[in-house]
Amino acid sequence: MFRKKPKDEKKAEQSKSGLIMVKNGQKREVSFEELALSNTLSLEALVRVLSRNGNIDPGELLKEMEKVKTERFRDGMPPVPDDDLKH
Repeated sequence: MFRKKPKDEKKAEQSKSGLIMVKNGQKREVSFEELALSNTLSLEALVRVLSRNGNIDPGELLKEMEKVKTERFRDGMPPVPDDDLKH
């Protein structure tokens, strides 16, 4: 027999999608993982074009990324999500 999901489970399930896209009248949920991957690919493509055209130095970019990481996170490492602590 099927049971109704409690409201808390429904909310948790709904919060997994990062956004809902509508294309040609059809809705599609996009997960946070898909958003992160899309962002990563876009940034990598941008860095490649800027580097290839001589607008940025890849070594300087890496140094700046390390600097930003240490400014944003204690000990230079992002916080560990709660889910990772359980495993």
